[in-house]
Amino acid sequence: MREEDSGKLAWFFAGAAIGAAIALLYAPAPGRDTRRKIGQTASKGKERLAEKSRDLVEKGKELYERGRQMAEDASEVIESGRKLVKG
Repeated sequence: MREEDSGKLAWFFAGAAIGAAIALLYAPAPGRDTRRKIGQTASKGKERLAEKSRDLVEKGKELYERGRQMAEDASEVIESGRKLVKG
């Protein structure tokens, strides 16, 4: 997942949580129930955002490792080429 896409996903979840909170505020329910529902919705959103953040960090680590390995491989190829040219 690209960084740009993960940012859009985070804004989507934030917007969904805000929309849900507003909907609950205007719903005909007692204040205590409304506050409880808002708390539950916020907690779920926080958990999802934390999960997506962990996924993004893990993906970043994988990409870093792949890039590092590619750089090492390229370095070995270049060094082999130098040895061939020098004879």
